[in-house]
Amino acid sequence: MPTRSSVLGTYVDSWDPCPLTDDEVLSAAPVAALSAVLNQSRPVAGVGEALPPLWHWLYFLRWPKQDELGEDGHPGNGHFLPPIPGRQRMFAGGRCEIAEPLSVGARTERTSSIANVAVKQGRTGEMVFVTQRNEFRQHGHTCLVEEQDIVYRSDRSAGDHPDAVDTSATPQPGGDWQLAARPDPALLFRFSALTANAHRIHYDSPYVREEEGYPELVVHGPLLAVLMLELVRRNDSRRVRSLSFRLRSPVFSREQIVASGNPSADGAMLQVATHRDDRHATAEVMFA
Repeated sequence: MPTRSSVLGTYVDSWDPCPLTDDEVLSAAPVAALSAVLNQSRPVAGVGEALPPLWHWLYFLRWPKQDELGEDGHPGNGHFLPPIPGRQRMFAGGRCEIAEPLSVGARTERTSSIANVAVKQGRTGEMVFVTQRNEFRQHGHTCLVEEQDIVYRSDRSAGDHPDAVDTSATPQPGGDWQLAARPDPALLFRFSALTANAHRIHYDSPYVREEEGYPELVVHGPLLAVLMLELVRRNDSRRVRSLSFRLRSPVFSREQIVASGNPSADGAMLQVATHRDDRHATAEVMFA
């Protein structure tokens, strides 16, 4: 746990939320909806079939009351939200161990807990790194264990980003697997709806420019992760046993992106590129 020598540490050094357990039937409707968003002609999985890796993000969603949202669209309070002032949230990455794929249509139990909290000094100030652990059980045994790395800070420093978005520039192609995309506001809106994400950086252009300092709407980090895993689903029939991913720098709406990957004997290395950066997001997959 962080020490009291840091400013943000004084808010979280005694913060220790208890685990929460809830359950839900993984209905087929969200799978059909995300399949359509990804331009699939039919749902990628039906009842009784395996849920693709990371598509569990379509379930166990929280819908707070409207007056419980903060100015940025995120919930003002929450069981696993650290009690720091002016809280700003960034999804940094995560890991999954998949003993057995989750099955669409099955009742599922999820137990969530905080695995780690650390205060670190970054280039633009103090940040709180929170690792949330989620364990998913079906038919009496653990199928999937996930850890999400979330970064929180107390100011709106958007960092070093371009003043404008070049929507005509294309990334340099690379990798045996490739998937091109150009996330527009409609796609971002639909993905936000599917994941109950009301963060205004994904749909409110005036807000994102005036309040957050970005040149355009920000593409969801989880969407970039899903696109990388789409490379595996579309090109390799082997079952994913584990995966890890890291979100390194923002991608903006209407930018042309390419998710690419190189398979190996036991896994694959994946990344998302724009003309600005070859590695906005990276992932590593290991096969069963």
